[in-house]
Amino acid sequence: MPHTDSVNLCIEAICQSGCSTVRAVITSLEDGQTISQTNGMSQEEVSQVLNELKAVMSVYDQQQCQD
Repeated sequence: MPHTDSVNLCIEAICQSGCSTVRAVITSLEDGQTISQTNGMSQEEVSQVLNELKAVMSVYDQQQCQD
Protein backbone atom coordinates (compact mmCIF):
# COMPACT_ATOMS: atom_id res chain seq x y z
CA MET A 1 0.00 0.00 0.00
CA PRO A 2 1.44 3.41 -0.92
CA HIS A 3 2.14 5.82 1.90
CA THR A 4 -0.14 8.79 2.44
CA ASP A 5 1.28 12.30 2.42
CA SER A 6 0.96 12.45 6.20
CA VAL A 7 2.96 9.22 6.58
CA ASN A 8 5.66 10.48 4.22
CA LEU A 9 5.87 13.83 5.99
CA CYS A 10 6.07 12.11 9.37
CA ILE A 11 8.90 9.84 8.21
CA GLU A 12 10.81 12.78 6.74
CA ALA A 13 10.40 14.84 9.91
CA ILE A 14 11.58 12.02 12.15
CA CYS A 15 14.57 11.29 9.90
CA GLN A 16 15.55 14.97 9.97
CA SER A 17 15.98 14.62 13.74
CA GLY A 18 18.98 12.36 13.35
CA CYS A 19 19.97 8.75 13.74
CA SER A 20 19.72 8.55 17.53
CA THR A 21 16.24 10.03 17.52
CA VAL A 22 15.08 7.66 14.79
CA ARG A 23 16.31 4.68 16.79
CA ALA A 24 14.51 5.98 19.89
CA VAL A 25 11.30 6.47 17.90
CA ILE A 26 11.54 2.92 16.54
CA THR A 27 11.93 1.56 20.06
CA SER A 28 8.99 3.61 21.33
CA LEU A 29 6.71 2.53 18.50
CA GLU A 30 7.74 -1.11 18.89
CA ASP A 31 6.85 -0.85 22.59
CA GLY A 32 3.39 0.44 21.65
CA GLN A 33 4.04 3.95 22.90
CA THR A 34 2.64 6.97 21.13
CA ILE A 35 4.82 9.78 19.88
CA SER A 36 3.78 13.29 18.99
CA GLN A 37 4.63 12.87 15.31
CA THR A 38 2.04 10.10 14.88
CA ASN A 39 -0.81 11.75 16.80
CA GLY A 40 -4.02 11.45 14.81
CA MET A 41 -2.73 8.64 12.61
CA SER A 42 -4.46 5.30 12.27
CA GLN A 43 -2.72 2.18 13.56
CA GLU A 44 -2.05 1.20 9.94
CA GLU A 45 -0.32 4.52 9.28
CA VAL A 46 1.76 4.19 12.46
CA SER A 47 2.78 0.70 11.32
CA GLN A 48 3.81 2.13 7.96
CA VAL A 49 5.92 4.76 9.69
CA LEU A 50 7.57 2.13 11.89
CA ASN A 51 8.27 -0.23 8.99
CA GLU A 52 9.73 2.53 6.84
CA LEU A 53 11.93 3.83 9.66
CA LYS A 54 13.23 0.30 10.21
CA ALA A 55 13.98 -0.03 6.50
CA VAL A 56 15.81 3.29 6.45
CA MET A 57 17.84 2.43 9.54
CA SER A 58 18.77 -1.02 8.26
CA VAL A 59 21.21 0.81 6.00
CA TYR A 60 22.96 2.15 9.11
CA ASP A 61 23.01 -1.07 11.15
CA GLN A 62 26.71 -1.53 10.48
CA GLN A 63 27.59 2.13 11.08
CA GLN A 64 27.77 4.51 14.00
CA CYS A 65 25.28 7.34 14.26
CA GLN A 66 26.76 10.64 13.11
CA ASP A 67 24.51 12.91 15.18
